[in-house]
Amino acid sequence: MTTPTLPRLLPLTPQYRERVWGGQRLHPSTSGTPIGEAWIAYGKSVVSGGPLQGRTLDELGVGGPGDFPLLIKLLDCADWLSVQVHPNDAQAEAMVGPGMRGKTEAWHLLQAAPGAELLAGVKEGVTQGQLTRAIRNGTVLEVAERWPVATGDTVFIPAGTLHALGPGLLLYEVQQSSDTTYRVYDWDRPASSGRALHLEESVAVTRTDLHGDLRPQRQTNGQGVLVRSEYFVLEGVRLAEAEAVGRQAEGFQIVTVTAGRAELTAGGETQRLDTFQTILVTAGSYSLKAVGGEATLLAAKLPD
Repeated sequence: MTTPTLPRLLPLTPQYRERVWGGQRLHPSTSGTPIGEAWIAYGKSVVSGGPLQGRTLDELGVGGPGDFPLLIKLLDCADWLSVQVHPNDAQAEAMVGPGMRGKTEAWHLLQAAPGAELLAGVKEGVTQGQLTRAIRNGTVLEVAERWPVATGDTVFIPAGTLHALGPGLLLYEVQQSSDTTYRVYDWDRPASSGRALHLEESVAVTRTDLHGDLRPQRQTNGQGVLVRSEYFVLEGVRLAEAEAVGRQAEGFQIVTVTAGRAELTAGGETQRLDTFQTILVTAGSYSLKAVGGEATLLAAKLPD
């Protein structure tokens, strides 16, 4: 299949995932189905408008050779997610198969209920032996580090970090394009084929020296570079009513409105985005403008 010339703007269709821990904020369901995740940008994301409507990012070769390198989600946590860990690139190659990626990720908290918390890393002084025993005997909560969090906080989770998201969180997640997850503990939910534990894999990849990296909202104000890693860069943009800013995409940028509405203009084309809508911008200059009030956005890209 011939790869077409890409337009500057590729609006993307979200794909929703039912999860036992999910809520109703991303995609309210009359049946009460718990929607935990909206996959808003990844290789199989479908372009929702324009001349390439119906094509996927992988088909279009947007991220270069191979599959699209990032996976971006919105998560609605009505209950605790499983305590889990992800392998790094070398471990994924060895444990999952050739060409498989590890999974380093970052979270930006769009809403956090009073008293909300998450797990990231293990407590100071815990040895590898103690951690191994806790994973194997189901007492990992005794060694996990709990973090109180608030709306606007950003957390970086390198591969190998023990972690779990708690109830009352609505968040944006950017990660390597991988869904390899090793589940350590699942809050005594009934076991099923889709929620099996992976104790020995977790023992093999969990590190005691990784505790996550929390950047509180009071430090960043949700603006500028929130996370910079070898796999992705996440930036925050806050716009006052009717404010417009110019930006530059060196490769591609994935822009998501997280509050309010905004207009994005590139190459003579303008697209209006409502809250939680996402668009991929190909290389070149573009502008953002708030519409009908203040707007906040997140932009993810590959590192330079």
